[in-house]
Amino acid sequence: MVNGAFNSLRDLRNDLQAVARDAESLLKATAGATGERIDEIRARTQETVQRAYDHLYDSKKQARRLARRADTYVRDNSWAAVGVAVGVGLLIGLLLRSDD
Repeated sequence: MVNGAFNSLRDLRNDLQAVARDAESLLKATAGATGERIDEIRARTQETVQRAYDHLYDSKKQARRLARRADTYVRDNSWAAVGVAVGVGLLIGLLLRSDD
């Protein structure tokens, strides 16, 4: 389930990057065209592309920050996790032994 979510997010990021690249290519291709309407559309597209890049950059920073926090949490609490696992294993062992 978690891998599916990460794959979906990765696919979404890749799709957004492709759209941004295509929009940049379109802007470059129409650079010689003139006219008030074209200039307006070009300006809006440039703003949209910049917002998309900013959003992708912020998302990437947030993902890295969350990964560091998760790593720190696991490292700081590794013995607690081991203790819980040992306790659960001991409890299961005692329950299985008493049924004999």
